[in-house]
Amino acid sequence: MDIAIYVIIALVVLVLIIVKMSLIIIPQSETKIIERLGKYYATLKPGINIIIPFIDRAKTIVAFSNGRYFYTNNIDLREQVYDFDKQNVITKDNIQMQINALLYFQIVDPFKAVYEINNLPNAIEKLTQTTLRNIIGELELDETLTSRDTINTKLRSVLDDATNKWGIKVNRVELQDITPPQSVLQAMEKQMQAERNKRATILTSEGQKAAAILQSEGQKTARINQAEADKQTAILQAEGAAQARIRRAEAEAQAIEKITEAVGKSTNPANYLLAQKYIDMLNQVASGDKTKTVYLPYEASNLMGSIGGIKDLFKS
Repeated sequence: MDIAIYVIIALVVLVLIIVKMSLIIIPQSETKIIERLGKYYATLKPGINIIIPFIDRAKTIVAFSNGRYFYTNNIDLREQVYDFDKQNVITKDNIQMQINALLYFQIVDPFKAVYEINNLPNAIEKLTQTTLRNIIGELELDETLTSRDTINTKLRSVLDDATNKWGIKVNRVELQDITPPQSVLQAMEKQMQAERNKRATILTSEGQKAAAILQSEGQKTARINQAEADKQTAILQAEGAAQARIRRAEAEAQAIEKITEAVGKSTNPANYLLAQKYIDMLNQVASGDKTKTVYLPYEASNLMGSIGGIKDLFKS
């Protein structure tokens, strides 16, 4: 009786073990390659899958994570990132430097990723290193430091084409660090300092030039404005003098008219005005303190005659 119970329990346990081995649960975004008697049988999909124990086996592959390689039978279909160690590369102008690359790829065909390459992570790493050396070897130091996007594009294109037969899709490649030698870094720092000093000198000279130009333009504008002001002043003064002369002439004309009315038309008013001018002049000559001699004009007799005529005129 006891032996039968033990046999039943053993059969139940064996059945549970077989059932457990027959059922495989695949998480989302993962898969497994199943071989039946050593030959490819199926690629399992996410969910519950049934296999034949001891006949069907999951294919073991090499994976890479956290900087180390390990064996597993789960194939991750999500995008993966490989952070490779720094490697030495030589530029076209024989400058040795260290470059660290990041590779983003995704397994799109698990069958090819398992059967077309033995060690997929190691193959991707070595291919990335050799391709990167070839690309950097075609560029000079300055181009390498300033053309990261170009290097990333070329590297991604070459890797994507080469890994296509492995069922791999390379999405992008990024150069994380580019480290030239210390001597090159010092030379570059000196060059950048010299370039900054050069730009500072150029900017200073350009500022001085612009200031001189602005100052000369300001002086030019001031002179033009001053000349325009002098011109306007001269014009206004000339117009004022002309207006004054016109007003004096009009006043003299009115005086002549008044004199003509006073002396009558028989006497020439010009003689009257001329005699008045002579008298004013003689008064000015005689008014000086140091004047000892008085000079009479040559036409004094005519003047006296004119004055006498005017006197007779007033008497009449």
